[in-house]
Parts: sequence; structure tokens; C-alpha cells
Amino acid sequence: MSRSPSSKPFALSDRAASFVHALRGLLMLVREQHNARIHLFAALLVVVLSLALELSLNEWITVTLLIGWVLCMEAFNSALEYLCDLVSREEHPLIAKAKDVAAAAVLLSALTAAVIALLIFLPKMQLLLDI
Repeated sequence: MSRSPSSKPFALSDRAASFVHALRGLLMLVREQHNARIHLFAALLVVVLSLALELSLNEWITVTLLIGWVLCMEAFNSALEYLCDLVSREEHPLIAKAKDVAAAAVLLSALTAAVIALLIFLPKMQLLLDI
């Protein structure tokens, strides 16, 4: 009886290969996607500002989750774009809709992160300015 891929026994070499594939995807994302580089630059600025403002542990957790969330959304958007380009190089209204909605998901995640960042950073910056 043949096994399905999900019922293969655990192999450390398979897990290592999965990690290599994921790292390759991450490098591809950064090299090929301009918006991913913009998000990484914004994340670096947020980390520097977070260090300067001495965020609490809970604030760091929130900022870290938001950075990860926006970068994950960018990765999923890029993956969908690659897949859509494979399916059809020609313009198709449904492919255009899929790409637009995926881009909207990235935008929504970035806007949400920006609003939460303002809620965390503005009071701290106001305290610094009042001193």
C-alpha cells in the first residue's frame, strides 16, 4: 500500500529541506518584491523607534506581531501573484480581481499596523515632548 505524503515518517532531512525552501522564498521575496523591501525598511524604522521609546514587553509583543503580520501578508500576496502569472499571462478579469484583493489585504494589514503603532508611539512621544 502506498503512503500519502502526509503519512511519511518523520525525517530530520525533510524538515531541513523545508527550512531551506522557506529561506529561499524569503530571499526571493526580498530580492524580487519592491513592496516587501519597503515593508522591511518600515519595520527597521519601527524597531529603532521602539528601542528609543523603550517599549514595554506587551508593546514589543504587539509591534513584533504586527511586523510579522504585514510581512506575511506581503508574502502571501506575492505568492498569489506568482501563481496567477503562471495560470495566465493574459489579462483576465478574475485574475485581476484576485491580485487586487490580495493587494488590498496587504494594504489593510499595513494600515491596521500603522494605526496601532500610532496608538503605542504617540503617547510616548508626547510624554517626551512635555518633559
